[in-house]
Amino acid sequence: MTGAASTNAGQLLALYEQMAVIRRTEKAAHDLFMAGLVKGTTHLASGHEAIAVGASAALRDDDYVFATYRGHHHALARGATPEECLAELMSRATGLCKAKGGSMHLTKASHNMLGSYAIVGAHLPMAVGAAWSARLRGTGQIAVAFFGDGATNIGAFHEALNLAAVWKLPVLFICENNLYMEYTPIADVTAVANPAADRAPAYGIPGEIVDGNDVVLVQEAVARLADRARAGDGPSLLEAQTYRHFGHSRTDPATYRPAEEVERWLKHDPLDLARGRLAELGVPEEAVTEADARATGLVQQAVEAAKQAPAPDPREALTDVWADGGAAWRT
Repeated sequence: MTGAASTNAGQLLALYEQMAVIRRTEKAAHDLFMAGLVKGTTHLASGHEAIAVGASAALRDDDYVFATYRGHHHALARGATPEECLAELMSRATGLCKAKGGSMHLTKASHNMLGSYAIVGAHLPMAVGAAWSARLRGTGQIAVAFFGDGATNIGAFHEALNLAAVWKLPVLFICENNLYMEYTPIADVTAVANPAADRAPAYGIPGEIVDGNDVVLVQEAVARLADRARAGDGPSLLEAQTYRHFGHSRTDPATYRPAEEVERWLKHDPLDLARGRLAELGVPEEAVTEADARATGLVQQAVEAAKQAPAPDPREALTDVWADGGAAWRT
């Protein structure tokens, strides 16, 4: 993660492989859920991979990242392993959050991936706070908040943008616009065509739109806006247009989506676009095939390891409540 866009063949192949790992991890999560090994529900991000991978490639390792309940791809892009994530979904002791978070709360604090949040829009003000902290400490870090299109109609979205603009904070707001707020088309309930980018001028900050399925374009846009934030020019808003391959959650067959719309977006798959770019750069097909095979092998090993992992110790249920690892109340 260099903080600059990278489009050479070797770097793009690495980004492709990372997206392939995420895609296969999501498929494994789906299959494990259908087999009864994942309880509750899951919100899969298949189709969103280029946003997480492209953005992460443009960020520094110490930048702060906040995600939504549809955040598996962000946790993986910021350093979580498929085994950690799948074990967490399966409530194993080796899970990313020791079986305390589950699908909707994947967190990798050691890598500054500061959580996935089930309350729509709730993490945007938290990202503003992290950005304020970074500026006060003079670290050069930025905070990035990823959120869905539905969050743009939540009050916290507007509060966060306003305060970030007033204080000129180093924060980047990235909307993953997959056209649907759960089951409702965002266009049906929003007065502007681009629910995130069109709101940015009201707060005096730049608002851009990018093809969220093209990992190179995402990386280039995030690198440019991250540099702007580090230079002291304040927040920006990036609307990444994408599409989820599954329904809102595992209980949703997504029959409300027009068949022709689904077909059109599936033909604009992030992995297919990256394969096309790799071909244009002269990368041999066998190199891409080998990357796919490595991704498949890694996730297969992760599934087996997660299945064999022990259940959590009930005696540890109240640990990790506070930063010191304990749960004792203090004033």
